[in-house]
Amino acid sequence: MNDLSVKNRVKITRIEKGGLSQGGLAKLVGVTRQTMNLIEAQKYNPTIRVCLLISKHLERPVDELFWIEN
Repeated sequence: MNDLSVKNRVKITRIEKGGLSQGGLAKLVGVTRQTMNLIEAQKYNPTIRVCLLISKHLERPVDELFWIEN
């Protein structure tokens, strides 16, 4: 279970949502643009709270945006 990695579709969904900027989404979620950049680059695993807020603002189910991959 140590080799599990959280993958996401945040960047693709954000762009499809009408070009919401990385900084704009970060502000809505309450994180820095740099943190959002790391999330989108799959270099940082967000907390459940942040996942839920991203899901809310992108109007997509959490499991459509985030999943676990071996």
